[in-house]
Amino acid sequence: MLKFKAAILLGALLFLGSNELEAAPLPGVPDATEEAAKPEPLVQGGLLGAISSSIDDVQDTLDLNENLVDAWRLRADRAVDEVDKLVNRPSSRSGWSVAGDFLMLSGVWLGVFALLTVLGGILAKRLNQGRWLRTRQRSQDLLTYLLPYTLPAVICLPLTLYVSHFLPASVGRALALCFAYATSSGIFSTSMLLCVIVMFNTGHKRTAVQLIRDYCPRPLFLIGFLAALSDALTSPQIARQLGGNITSSIAVFTGLFASIIFGLLVIHLRRPVAHLIRNRPLAQRIKQPSLQESLRIFSALWYWPILLMVMVSAINLIGVGEDNQKALRCALFTTILLIASVFLSTIFQHMFKSSQAEALKRSSAYKERFLSLLHALSRIVMALAFIEILGRIWGVSLFEFAERNSVGRAISDSLSSIGLIFLVTWLLWVVLDTAIQEALKPPVNKRAAQPSTRVKTILPLLRNAIKIILVVICAITTMANLGINVAPLLAGAGVVGLAIGFGSQQLVQDVITGLFIIIEDTLSIGDWVVLDSGHAGTVEGLTIRTLRLRDGKGFVHSVPFGQIKAVTNQSRQFAYAFFSVQFTYDTDVDKAIELIREAGDSIREDAFLKYNLQGPLDVFGVDKMDLNGVVLTAQFRTVSGGQYAVSRAFNQRLKKLVDNSPWVHFAQTYPQQVLMPGRQVHEPEDEGAMVEHSSVLLPDQPRTQ
Repeated sequence: MLKFKAAILLGALLFLGSNELEAAPLPGVPDATEEAAKPEPLVQGGLLGAISSSIDDVQDTLDLNENLVDAWRLRADRAVDEVDKLVNRPSSRSGWSVAGDFLMLSGVWLGVFALLTVLGGILAKRLNQGRWLRTRQRSQDLLTYLLPYTLPAVICLPLTLYVSHFLPASVGRALALCFAYATSSGIFSTSMLLCVIVMFNTGHKRTAVQLIRDYCPRPLFLIGFLAALSDALTSPQIARQLGGNITSSIAVFTGLFASIIFGLLVIHLRRPVAHLIRNRPLAQRIKQPSLQESLRIFSALWYWPILLMVMVSAINLIGVGEDNQKALRCALFTTILLIASVFLSTIFQHMFKSSQAEALKRSSAYKERFLSLLHALSRIVMALAFIEILGRIWGVSLFEFAERNSVGRAISDSLSSIGLIFLVTWLLWVVLDTAIQEALKPPVNKRAAQPSTRVKTILPLLRNAIKIILVVICAITTMANLGINVAPLLAGAGVVGLAIGFGSQQLVQDVITGLFIIIEDTLSIGDWVVLDSGHAGTVEGLTIRTLRLRDGKGFVHSVPFGQIKAVTNQSRQFAYAFFSVQFTYDTDVDKAIELIREAGDSIREDAFLKYNLQGPLDVFGVDKMDLNGVVLTAQFRTVSGGQYAVSRAFNQRLKKLVDNSPWVHFAQTYPQQVLMPGRQVHEPEDEGAMVEHSSVLLPDQPRTQ
């Protein structure tokens, strides 16, 4: 039963380090000479085919190693045997005496530590009330940790060791010393780390420091306690008392628990610690921008090397053999490489920003875009170099794999082709997009010509078309390099496009009509147009198929180009504000023309309206005469869209002038009573009497004055 329990406790360790040791030669498995004799496989199908061809080799490489399983199984069996010997070993001392040794040493340590903690707390409280420390918060916090915790932990352990010399060697004594050492180490390490954290308790870092101080003590104590207990159990003196396999197995478990707690603590404190790293005074941040950028990047990555070291430490605890030291060295070199890469990347980023700022000062858009492209390529090169160096640290080389292995050559060729395709596509897009953006950009000099509305309309459509074409070509060539047969895809796309062309004749008509409307510059974005379909409004957008208008009420109309037969564009070059005014026949025509010219002169002198005019007022004179009166006409040539404001202002001014003039009157129609002849019958006094006529009033008869 005891063996079964030990097997259950140690069984979880069999899966954690199984990938860390080299595979032992097993029966039926070919060795390296046999593998070298095999011919290299023929790789077909592009990158996907190369990856599929190497699956078997990868599976063989990642096969589980049974050496570690055998080693832990042997250790478990020996630990069970040692437990049997420890339990059944004859001893001259009773179990109560052994337990008394444990309780006695534990009581000595606990009593000394409690006494010193109370005295240290009283002393720290009195010192903190002094004049010199009253205004120094960090010094008070340091004394709060040093006197009640650090010094008692340092003093009580030697006293416990001194008392242990008066006791005979036993299991109880060994266990008491282990726990005393582990507890003292946990308290000492926790207090020292908190003292270091307290030193950052200034300025805006106070919140982060307070978060760390509130959360850290218990996890730090557990980490220090478990790590020290693992170290104490592996000492020769304790191993002789308890058994080497028992102590090593318990040490593995305690070390694993300490590593797990430490990893969780690092993950939980990643943001407060990052705040402590990057938060510096404003003057230092402005004076040293490159250092600040390095600290910012390092604050975002600081916990990854620590987690890597924790993982390697856990693997080192589980594994057995000489490869553990190699793994620790590799992990250390990996951490150094990661930190160096972060700082090099930061320095390079600072250099790139300086070059980009110079390019902006010189107003070179092409140089700025190419610098961005160069910066991205350099970061890719740095990433590849980092991966290669990291692989060489751990005994793997990507370049050697690409040179000496047929699968590696196939993968590298495919990746190189795909990378070249992306690079060429990227370069073309940068050049064309920059040219289009520069053409659409308004000039810095006000005297220079502004981009026309036709350019603003066609170039965005051209930019979208270029983007679609480049994406399609890049996707097809990439799929071809991946090993996908694109011939059926292209044929199917052609058939689908032909079917869409025949089945969507209206769509094709819309596209072709819209293309010619845009090319002929019939309308542009911002124009006010009237369509034959009855829609009118400002052109807000153009697509390859539709026209989007916003009318005077704010409604948006989307009209397909195929439905447009005629377009009236009211926003091209100029327009006319035409005036047709009717006066009565008794009006002095010359006076009326003078009033019209006077109204036109007032508009030309207006500070806001004069910018809408493109010429003087043209008075055409008497245009016609009818039953209602005399019609005089005139017009202003205005900018597109300015005729409405000019017409309203002219009518207002002319109305005021005519109202104040006694010689000029507007023709108007109003109801007026009209006398019509009527007959009144009188009784004749004699035959031949004359009939007397009278007038009859007929209302609602219009009369024009």
